Amino acid sequence: MLKNPFLRQLFSSFLDLVPILAVVLIFQVLVIQKPIPNVVDLMTGTLFVVIGLTLFVQGLEQSLFPLGESMAYAFARKGSLFWLLVFAFCLGFGTTVAEPALIAIAQEAASIASKAGIIEQTTDAQDSYALGLRLTVALSVGFAILVGVLRIIRGWPLYYLIIGGYIGVVVMTPFAPPEIIGIAYDSGGVTTSTITVPLVTALGVGLATAIKGRNPVTDGFGLIAFASLTPMVFVMTYGMLR
Repeated sequence: MLKNPFLRQLFSSFLDLVPILAVVLIFQVLVIQKPIPNVVDLMTGTLFVVIGLTLFVQGLEQSLFPLGESMAYAFARKGSLFWLLVFAFCLGFGTTVAEPALIAIAQEAASIASKAGIIEQTTDAQDSYALGLRLTVALSVGFAILVGVLRIIRGWPLYYLIIGGYIGVVVMTPFAPPEIIGIAYDSGGVTTSTITVPLVTALGVGLATAIKGRNPVTDGFGLIAFASLTPMVFVMTYGMLR
């Protein structure tokens, strides 16, 4: 039965969830010492999560990863640096602005900022603040992917970019408004989620594979690390300019 790829992935997704379920059940029964509420809902929800995770992974393997790698390979073979960089920026911007985790944190940040009196307590003000935050983060990731692609092409060491970026974060932090610092730091994490990571990783690996003299292992990865760094710089700048 497990020779079927879908069923094998379904079983693998279930095994991935077992530790989480075990922790919840152990603490609920042994520490809190209360019966598990809504057992039927818990089982149904777990089934939905397993199926959803399986379909998501299957979708990545069948569409996003091959698409990202093939497009990177095609751009590299075409030899057009300009269009490759435009594609890299648009990919980073487009995937990030649609990232569900970013949408959620931007809305939450706008709501808290409104309650704290940082912005007006109106729906329009909250929507404007959330949209500005999303666009700022999306621009930062687009910029990060563009620079990351240049790094792969030029062969720059990754640690130069990472160290330089975090030095910038440390220098900017004391000058940024206190209410934006936490949001800026969290923005770096939420951008590298379900939509952005697969496509950006596929782009880096595909590009490193297509360029002669580049190693997919040493050169193809690292885009995500830089993409999680730049939002901190951009969001703190956004906070200082508002």
